[in-house]
Amino acid sequence: MLTVIGEALIDEVVQADGAVLPHVGGSPMNVAVGLARLGHPVQFLGRMGQDAYGDMVAGHLKANDVLVPLAPDALPTSVARAVLDSDGAASYEFALDWTLPALAAGHGRSAAGITSGDAAESASKFMLNGTTLLHTGSIATMLAPGEAHVFDAVVTAHPHATISYDPNCRPSIIGDAAHAREQAEKFVRLADVIKASDEDLEWLYPGTDPKESARKWLALGGAEGPAVVVVTQGAGGPWAVCAAGEAECQVPGVDVVDTVGAGDSFMAALLSSLVDRELDGAHRRTELRDINPQALAEVIEYAARAAAITVSRAGANPPNRAELQK
Repeated sequence: MLTVIGEALIDEVVQADGAVLPHVGGSPMNVAVGLARLGHPVQFLGRMGQDAYGDMVAGHLKANDVLVPLAPDALPTSVARAVLDSDGAASYEFALDWTLPALAAGHGRSAAGITSGDAAESASKFMLNGTTLLHTGSIATMLAPGEAHVFDAVVTAHPHATISYDPNCRPSIIGDAAHAREQAEKFVRLADVIKASDEDLEWLYPGTDPKESARKWLALGGAEGPAVVVVTQGAGGPWAVCAAGEAECQVPGVDVVDTVGAGDSFMAALLSSLVDRELDGAHRRTELRDINPQALAEVIEYAARAAAITVSRAGANPPNRAELQK
């Protein structure tokens, strides 16, 4: 079982003609859907409201065979308004709440009978017990008070699961780069696999080459730190670094409809490729750290193809395995 923890929301995509189209989104939730479409059993730990948008999120996860152990809560479902420019690139405005009240109160709904009377720690441990990989990132790891619950979940899962992280910075929400940098480095030290965009790293470390920042992240945590750090560079193609060296690849040429969810599709396919190579689980950390540049190049090329498919169609719509293997 793979686990993704983080925000789910509705992307209200504003088209060039002013029309507003709602799509289910949220970076971690998109990764969960991407992993499920690539054939992996996955559960999503996040929050949604008891409202029409919450029903859209729940229906989308169910339709994609993603397990949802946490019940909806009384808060409104979060919304991100994505405004597309003439090239299809998206900029975002957010109206959201990140409290994870269900997890904080122990309100699980599972076969094991986790109830509101149980401790949050017990609920978290139960839901994470069988996972071999935990992915998180974005708003979920930056915005209080929910970020503290996410960090606790990572600490809980770390002894038995591969940890992956994508900062996916949102300066319009977390405007303090120093705070964001501190939060990111907390998660980097516990992560095995990290993906960040060059824009993320330029914002977190102004004046520093993103590749140099990635190399520094690889060194955080020492022997227990990251095994792989990947930097996406838009049309410039992804670049990655591991202990054995560096790797890069080109981005497939496609007609871009919009960039919504491209990075999340990349992340899901990156993790899928590592799982397919049986490199998930804490007991395989040594093997993951021993990955060679050729294998790493193959992994990021696979992920780049997934992102290319996603940008060729509207919204956060990651490919399934059959599409990716064509």
